[in-house]
Amino acid sequence: MNLNVLVLPGDGIGTEVTREAVKVLRVVAEKWGHQLTIREGLLGGIAIHKTGTPFPAETEKLVMDADAVLMGAVGLPEFDNVAPEKRPERGLLGIRRAMGVFANLRPVRSYKALLDASPLKNELVDGVDFIIVRELLGGLYYGTPRGITGSGPEERGTNTMTYTRAEIDRVVRMGFELARKRRKKLTSVDKSNVLETSQLWRKVVLEIAPDYSDVTLEHLIVDTTAMQLVLNPKRFDVLVMDNMFGDILSDEGAVLAGSIGMLPSASLGAKKASGVWTGLYEPVHGSAPDIAGQGKANPFGAIGSVAAMLEYSFGLGEEAAAVTRAMEQVLNSGKVTADLRPSGTPATTEQMGESVCQAL
Repeated sequence: MNLNVLVLPGDGIGTEVTREAVKVLRVVAEKWGHQLTIREGLLGGIAIHKTGTPFPAETEKLVMDADAVLMGAVGLPEFDNVAPEKRPERGLLGIRRAMGVFANLRPVRSYKALLDASPLKNELVDGVDFIIVRELLGGLYYGTPRGITGSGPEERGTNTMTYTRAEIDRVVRMGFELARKRRKKLTSVDKSNVLETSQLWRKVVLEIAPDYSDVTLEHLIVDTTAMQLVLNPKRFDVLVMDNMFGDILSDEGAVLAGSIGMLPSASLGAKKASGVWTGLYEPVHGSAPDIAGQGKANPFGAIGSVAAMLEYSFGLGEEAAAVTRAMEQVLNSGKVTADLRPSGTPATTEQMGESVCQAL
């Protein structure tokens, strides 16, 4: 199979973890006889430094020509106090919109080898396996009007939370479809006791539900969901929610996995005629500039994102499963980065990546 992949390493540790993920992808291509083409582009802070914009036109062209995009983290402290449109994170919003990826899948799974790495009791974490489906192109992050206006006591910051029926419908159906292939339970998360957008969200969910009568549906208010994620996380199978709620709760879910460095993500858009998805793949964690260049970053979020790419954008389930097994083998060895609390000397980012390649 021809695998045409664009790599956007980004900023900080993004370049380090992406490097290891690409090594794994190359091993997979060689082992299974795929033709792999990798191109590299600029996104985020490095793109601002080199082109003046976080999402250059050349990068957008590369994105449109690729079958799938593997991305590192973006963001640098030097941009913390500049105008929003000039920050590296604006590149994220741009690429998501350009690709039309409307659903962000964030799997949260506990591993036996990492139970002690979670601050929660082992019996709460053992067996956790759920997916958060986050709507990615609407809500507070894209709504208008937005901005900072006025001055003095009247200076005002504005963000608009808005959703259309169509935006809700497509991401909720994605959640139902995933639940149908798993344990057949969908939790829809909203704030319908306060927000009109959430009232529309719940209305649309209820109208869609009869199309998936084989899936058990529950509705939870977002604050209750946050509590249940630490009290009884094993109750969840697939959760679907809006952009902001998904951003926050998926990071809470990282605690269950033992480290935010463990979490991959897949952002999916239109389904192609071949049955696979347009996809943007990236670890959930940020650019962590405080540890950049030190070989401390956990590459498993990026490597797990490669597994997701193989499954969702190329339909290569066997290869994806092999990457996941190789990761688990490395975790069981105990030769892991410091965030996973190794029993001996921590492994470096490169050593973790090489271990996965060897396991494959």
